Amino acid sequence: MQHTIGLSLALAAFWLLNSGYYTPLMLSLGAISIALVLFIAHRMDVVDHESQPLHLTLKLPGYHIWLGKEIILANISVVKHIWLGNETISPSLTTIKASQKTDIGKVIYANSITLTPGTIAVDLVDDQIMIHALLRGNIEALEAGEMDLRVSRLED
Repeated sequence: MQHTIGLSLALAAFWLLNSGYYTPLMLSLGAISIALVLFIAHRMDVVDHESQPLHLTLKLPGYHIWLGKEIILANISVVKHIWLGNETISPSLTTIKASQKTDIGKVIYANSITLTPGTIAVDLVDDQIMIHALLRGNIEALEAGEMDLRVSRLED
């Protein structure tokens, strides 16, 4: 139900911003259009628990700031190891457990791993993520669980 309400509010805001007319006729036509779109969306079964992750909206900016910092630090690390040569690189492939409860949480976690230079989420099956890392230390950092914990906090 909250997804339907969120969709209707978004559609209403979009209608009002684009219309610019606030007469009773225009507002009623807008309400009818929104009701029709909501009806069609429900008939098509496109409004579900993952279509609009509104519960993430307020927490995402803080997570993005933290992730941006991690991306910058990982870039510096990758450049440093490239300059130091092949003997400092220790490619690793392992599987780690994702503790997120929802599919969207697991996907955010896997995408965050891939966004961080030097690591790639190769596969995501159930709650297992296969990771390839340029350095063994990157895998150890993921196993420590800070990123996993931060993504899990997004879901709460």
